[in-house]
Amino acid sequence: MTVFHLIFFGFIIIAGFYKGSAKNLVEPGGLAPFGVKGILDGAAKVYFSYIGYDSVSTMAEEIRNPAKSLPVGIAGSVLIVTGLYCLVALSLCFLVPYNMIDKDASFSVAFQKIGWKWAGNVVGAGASLGIVASLLVAMLGQARYLCVIARARLVPSWLAKVNPSTGTPLNATLFLGLCTASIALFTELRIIVDIISISTLLVFYLVANALIYRRYVIVSHNPPSQTLLFLFLLSSCSIGFSMSWKLEEQWWVLPVFGGFMVTITAFFQYMVPSICQANEEWSVPFMPWPAVASIFLNVFLVTSLKIPSFQRFGIWACLITLFYVLYGVHSTYRAEEMEVGVGEVSHPSIQQSKLDIQLL
Repeated sequence: MTVFHLIFFGFIIIAGFYKGSAKNLVEPGGLAPFGVKGILDGAAKVYFSYIGYDSVSTMAEEIRNPAKSLPVGIAGSVLIVTGLYCLVALSLCFLVPYNMIDKDASFSVAFQKIGWKWAGNVVGAGASLGIVASLLVAMLGQARYLCVIARARLVPSWLAKVNPSTGTPLNATLFLGLCTASIALFTELRIIVDIISISTLLVFYLVANALIYRRYVIVSHNPPSQTLLFLFLLSSCSIGFSMSWKLEEQWWVLPVFGGFMVTITAFFQYMVPSICQANEEWSVPFMPWPAVASIFLNVFLVTSLKIPSFQRFGIWACLITLFYVLYGVHSTYRAEEMEVGVGEVSHPSIQQSKLDIQLL
């Protein structure tokens, strides 16, 4: 599928630049007809295109040297695919003006408008295969997420079963295949895109916060209050900047929030020491600036989404939280009790100390 996609994208890029015209980039309305705000709104919409790369990290157990292979694979694939995305989008704008791009089948209709109906059929077949590949990649990562969660008994342990011959989570893959097919069959694409975008942005936001906390508190053994205060101020400034941009407040508000974020980040870097573990083969460089940029961009893009996206995400989050409270907490506690019981039978000498801990 990957080889076919590369050939498919190469065909679109070459055909677009060959049959298109640079005049379509500026007519009508100029190079950016909706301004910077339109570009950022579009970025928030297509952010879900970058969720496949975190799936690579879920295969760490199946990689021979994950400490070296994962960073190279994730960063390299992001750079390559981002370049392909930009070239494909540029070729589409070469083919037809932006106001003539079809919302449902953009490339197929564009090729039909220039007289290449056969190319439109090829694009349709390639897009169908791309959808299948995207679903498979999503299932690949989610199945491994679900397998690890099932090991902790947060979901039924039946989902943690691994096939003895292939070494892959069989039950989790089958369950997610059924769920993915049902969602794809009965849900509108627009709703799925909005939910995936806001979920992805929230996950990346939490990961960036966790990265700073781990580096400066867990690894460097600094007091957590300093880092938590920094993260709170950083998120507050990001929200203030983003809302000022969205509501089109006075222009001087934006540099105030932006300058304050840069100032507190520089002050935090100077005042709070960071220590890298000697046994780590790879770690994020130039901390905390990459994580700070990630936090700001994720908050900024989240605020560009519409209110129905937040409402649907809130409903889904409430359902998941309810499941966790009613099932996950109790299932995990029972599993820990069983492990403690087995440990007490195997090591009766420490039974008294565990009893003291339970009493405390």
